[in-house]
Amino acid sequence: MSGALAADLPPPVAPAPGAYLLTPPPYNWTGFYLGGNFGLGWSWGGFSDPLGNTLSLPNAAQLLGGGQIGLNYEFNSGFLIGVEADFDWLGNANSTSGTVALVNSPGVPTGSNATVAVDNRWLTTLTGRFGYTWDRVLVYAKGGGAWVGSNNPTVTINNVPATLSTTNSNWGWTAGLGAEWAFWENWSGRIEFDYVGLNGPTFTIPASVGGLPAGDQFSVNNRYIQLVNVGVNYKFGGWW
Repeated sequence: MSGALAADLPPPVAPAPGAYLLTPPPYNWTGFYLGGNFGLGWSWGGFSDPLGNTLSLPNAAQLLGGGQIGLNYEFNSGFLIGVEADFDWLGNANSTSGTVALVNSPGVPTGSNATVAVDNRWLTTLTGRFGYTWDRVLVYAKGGGAWVGSNNPTVTINNVPATLSTTNSNWGWTAGLGAEWAFWENWSGRIEFDYVGLNGPTFTIPASVGGLPAGDQFSVNNRYIQLVNVGVNYKFGGWW
């Protein structure tokens, strides 16, 4: 009887191919990473002195390139916090020309031709990052401090050059937005926009030149840099 009942049972169903394969867990962004980047930068700013003379820098795009290092921590909820340091070489060699009115400079003809040149050589930032992840996709915002190294600006008036006296670096703040995609194991690619607002130092003309008196001071107004860059990061540790 039992043999007859067994014969009436349907044959066993074979498992579907891959039924015993485990689904990998979601990508985890936690870890230390190192990478490189390149892109374009635009620098703005203006010079003015108490005599009423003003000059504005052009905003032509210049190349930039460098690297970044950072550390991320991803929570189970998908939120992410981190810290990142960037260093980039800049090609923002800017110059401007205009007419100096030479206000309150008696005995000197007006209409002198003036050129100011500024060379931003490097930019470094230290920022916090805050973001949200969807498995291998991360969107984030960042903010912190920024430091720019630049040569002393040079002013040339009526073809007579004068180096303005100042330090060769200045500081400010930065904020940015970005998106990153972990495209293969520990490797990820990113695109990012950053705004860098810089302080407004004052430059002094040490000796009279082109009709401007010795001790005349030019202040930098509304100086900032905008950056767009792409980069690649490698995260140390497991890829999940």
